[in-house]
Amino acid sequence: MRPKTLALACTLFLISVPAFAQSTSPVAASTRELAPLTLQEALVRAAQANPALRSKQAELAAAEGLSSDARSLLFNNPQLAFDKTRRLVPQAGMMTERRNEWTGGISQTFETGGQGGFRRETASSALEALRYEIVDAQRQIRSEIATRFYRVLALQQRVELESQALKLFDDAAAAVQKRRVAGEDTKLDANVALVEAERARNQLALAREQLNEERNDLAARLQLVGPALPLAQGELTPAPMGFALNDLLGSLDSQPRLLALSAREKSANARYRLERASVSPDVTVGLNVGREGSSVARERLTTISVSIPLPIFKRNATGIGQASTAATQAQIDREAAQRDTKANVVSLWTRLASQEQRVRRLQDVVLPALTDNLSLSVKSRQAGQIGLLELIVVNRQALDARRDLIEALTEYHSTRATLELEAGWSKE
Repeated sequence: MRPKTLALACTLFLISVPAFAQSTSPVAASTRELAPLTLQEALVRAAQANPALRSKQAELAAAEGLSSDARSLLFNNPQLAFDKTRRLVPQAGMMTERRNEWTGGISQTFETGGQGGFRRETASSALEALRYEIVDAQRQIRSEIATRFYRVLALQQRVELESQALKLFDDAAAAVQKRRVAGEDTKLDANVALVEAERARNQLALAREQLNEERNDLAARLQLVGPALPLAQGELTPAPMGFALNDLLGSLDSQPRLLALSAREKSANARYRLERASVSPDVTVGLNVGREGSSVARERLTTISVSIPLPIFKRNATGIGQASTAATQAQIDREAAQRDTKANVVSLWTRLASQEQRVRRLQDVVLPALTDNLSLSVKSRQAGQIGLLELIVVNRQALDARRDLIEALTEYHSTRATLELEAGWSKE
């Protein structure tokens, strides 16, 4: 390879590599006319378009209706009754007498076991749990969309990296081929350069395939057609965390999923007490008035009735058993979630700290050293101190280091999003 040609290619690579972490240039001509998609815009659209969240929000109407009914003064509505009777009374030696008689009354069933309070507690706790579940669903969507957004952003940068790497190795292979024809380089050098160019082409194709898959996946979650999804715009550079492990552990009490489980357990316990209280018989009190008798001796009747069912045979054993099982299961779910959540937070924190150290080492130690090596290798090649193979090794190391950094940043953002979701941590 001519020293000038090789030096120019390596210098272009040297200049372009440090810019990949911040680059947001287009990767496909079909998306250049679309406005870039920021993370905040993606989160807003996902909250509006996600069918699972909308379905969960639709459950609010049923839960609010149940709570409204439970807050009624009396669970059983009063009953009105009216009877009208036409009676024909035969009389000896006289015409048959017609009598119009009527009876009207009102009755009300009263619960005697305090079921109303238990019913209100059951409904209100279930409504509270549903609201926390909606908040948790919103946070899960935000975490999932953020993770996929950063994957798309990272793959966009990976495609740019592989595109410039392919150009570098294609130029190098063409230059070596010309020198081989001129008898200045060997067939081995030409083959090595050709293999590196084909490997770079394969890496670019693979990166594009992965980017298309991730963009289509993100588009589906945003209710967009894949080709219509604009380019992701943002930075992979980690933002300051603003929290420590103790802060995350202290925020577990406000974790929406745990609050929802606690409310479900409270509702299940109230339901169990309601089923037990239902064994107490309801008392039905009625007041009836009426007119009876002949037209010359009409009688006015006033009747007070009290009825009480006798809980002798059916004592709601099925309802009590089912409610007891549900209350026990709710307690088990809450305790398991609290234990697992704390363990997961500690584990994710350890992983995030390790990934942050990896990113810092790559950014502060590895990349500067490789950038220096690229500069030195160009000068050494021009001076005839190293050959083509040594220069390719240096270039390959720089590419691999940049790939490692992009991968490390992707894993970092994924772990951080999962950690904040698991701990219930919110920037707000």
